[in-house]
Amino acid sequence: MELAILNIKGEDTGRKAQLNDEVFAIEANEHAIYLDVKQYLANQRQGTHKSKERSELSGSTRKLHKQKGGGGSRIGDINSPILSGGARVFGPRPRDYRFKLNKKLKALARRSALTLKAADNQVLVIEDFTIDTPKTKDFLNITKNLKLDGKKVLFVLKEGNKNVSLSARNIQGVKILTAADVNTYALLNNKAVVLAESSLEVINNL
Repeated sequence: MELAILNIKGEDTGRKAQLNDEVFAIEANEHAIYLDVKQYLANQRQGTHKSKERSELSGSTRKLHKQKGGGGSRIGDINSPILSGGARVFGPRPRDYRFKLNKKLKALARRSALTLKAADNQVLVIEDFTIDTPKTKDFLNITKNLKLDGKKVLFVLKEGNKNVSLSARNIQGVKILTAADVNTYALLNNKAVVLAESSLEVINNL
């Protein structure tokens, strides 16, 4: 598969980028994508949720009234879950939501996501670029030239670039990742994927 290489002005440079068909034109595995996205989101959870159960509440454990003969319901102490201010039954406890996935499955999920993006014409390749001084306006001009302003966009660079990252960090919907850090969730959670030309050395071998 070939794609035209654009410059940061959005103009065709006349050169073509070769995209590996084993990455961008496979049979997408939706279940692999589901598992990888599920793992990514699970790994973001802190798991610090907690509510107090009956034994953890402060309050008397005296039985409020006798079991029988009162004409009302049976009831225990003031911490009973059926009373206002009482404990919660089977409430959340701190836990770790992380789980492991096979590396080959995660790689298949990334390739499947790139295939879907390529099939929807949501992949662009641009010349490598840099920004001399961090300036949000300069990066906004790039997204505007690429006709991506106002859209959620993932820019993939071969290596981290401090000035580019600083210029983009205040722009809503724009995310910068290095090719080695690309993940399935980031690929699918954006309307377009913009690949820096040099990043293809890594992306084509995912």
